[in-house]
Amino acid sequence: MCRWCEASSPACLDDVCFSNCSLSSFCSLAEEICIAIWRKTNETTTVHTTCHNPALPLEGISPALLLNFTSRECHMTSQPAEGATLMVCGCRGEHECNDKLIFDQGASFSKLQNKDLVPVVLVSLVPPLLVAVAATLAFYFYRTRQVDKPDSPGRPDWPPKRSTELYLASDLPCGAVPGGEGGCAGDVTGSGEVTELLPIKLEVLVGKGRFAEVWLGRLLQAEKAEGTVHDPVAVKVFPAVEYESWRNECSILSDPKMEHGNIVRFLAAEDRGPPGHALRQYWLVLAYHSLGNLQDFLAANLLSWDELVAMAGSIAKGLAHLHSDTTPGGLPKVPVAHRDLKSSNIVMKSRSECALCDFGLALRLDLSLTVDDYANSGQVGTARYMAPEVLESRVNLEDLEAFKQMDVYSMALVLWEMASRCRANGEVRSYEPAFGSQVCEQPCVDSMRDLVLRDRGRPDIPATWSRHKGLSIFCSTIMECWDHDPEARLTAHCVVERFTALQEDQEELSAVGRSCIWTELEMDGAAVGRS
Repeated sequence: MCRWCEASSPACLDDVCFSNCSLSSFCSLAEEICIAIWRKTNETTTVHTTCHNPALPLEGISPALLLNFTSRECHMTSQPAEGATLMVCGCRGEHECNDKLIFDQGASFSKLQNKDLVPVVLVSLVPPLLVAVAATLAFYFYRTRQVDKPDSPGRPDWPPKRSTELYLASDLPCGAVPGGEGGCAGDVTGSGEVTELLPIKLEVLVGKGRFAEVWLGRLLQAEKAEGTVHDPVAVKVFPAVEYESWRNECSILSDPKMEHGNIVRFLAAEDRGPPGHALRQYWLVLAYHSLGNLQDFLAANLLSWDELVAMAGSIAKGLAHLHSDTTPGGLPKVPVAHRDLKSSNIVMKSRSECALCDFGLALRLDLSLTVDDYANSGQVGTARYMAPEVLESRVNLEDLEAFKQMDVYSMALVLWEMASRCRANGEVRSYEPAFGSQVCEQPCVDSMRDLVLRDRGRPDIPATWSRHKGLSIFCSTIMECWDHDPEARLTAHCVVERFTALQEDQEELSAVGRSCIWTELEMDGAAVGRS
């Protein structure tokens, strides 16, 4: 966590200055350090504090100098500048280490008068006092507003459908939301008004990923009568260090144009805890589905042919909506690439319908972004499900379709996992993720690169699967989706059409079968009558 101000007036004494910046921010990347730039122009002195990646240029500061900043303290170093005195320092390892600026060789500012010592003392003493007050207030509110005590004094009477009306204002610019640190901070309604935190009680931890934990929670409604059933919700809890992942996911899910039956339903987003505190949490409140994620469901259940086609079609529909540049109603929409599609990031709405979830790594394919913007997004995702071009770092960043093609490859591996658990293929083996025992439980990029690129490996499709006419078409669709050439892969929309046709064919066959049964029954009845 670093001090973060564009320009503040420092308070200086002898060879030390304090930035006088009251704002802080968590650095979004592990390699970033805390930076402070001290400028004196004529009689004006300012300090600019920020997080910064030392490998990138910064306001004409020497990159070699930035890379040398490894200490825990911010020791100022002179830099050449026209018409001004310019000094810079960098540090890492201590929170807000760029607040205290140390001038090892002295500085060209005058000694403070006694009357000027007051700001320095305040700067030194006020933060600890504020932390103590904040901790006391937090403890007080925790005790008086505990969600598992419905009769706690001061807790408002929540209307029955409050949660379904909470949406973040997707058109607010970053920093425009009161009480938050960005465009998706706080619990905000569509009007931008900050509301009270939802009365949610976390009950059971149901999942844990790289960035967050997922809890089954209960939305506590007003107690009108004994035995009231509280609404279940899924609460995704991000620690303070995963603020960027939370912000990215809630900015995508809170967009009304992202609403779709096969994308997990967004209810609310909240930040909880004192600002800047290490124990601060960021919550996403989502619709809860008791059947859990697809991976766990496949491990415990077999699929019928009808269930397989319906579930696969719902996954393709969700991905097609993500990739589409219009809503089902025809309104323009920014396409989104999921970039981490896998069976554990898909939830089961029923035995015949799924919904995509976990958009922490998702990327808006906005035409206003440059190739550099996409290049800086990095090599992300889960190695097991990475497309060949991602493993090889040869993605065509000038073609936005390339990001969609990566998702289609990942979807193909998920479809294979589903097909492997379908009773229609004959003998069904125990569930295995894509590539199963060919790689370790959590393979790294290098091992997947050897398997997928060097050996052109793909999950095995046994010959027995092709004996079922529908499953044969299903498998050919899978193979077209995981083609080594990204441009040869089917689009998500094309996959939807394939599976829709399979469903319609199955319904026609079922209708014909029912018709035959009724005909036989009628004939049997007539024969009985004649006898």
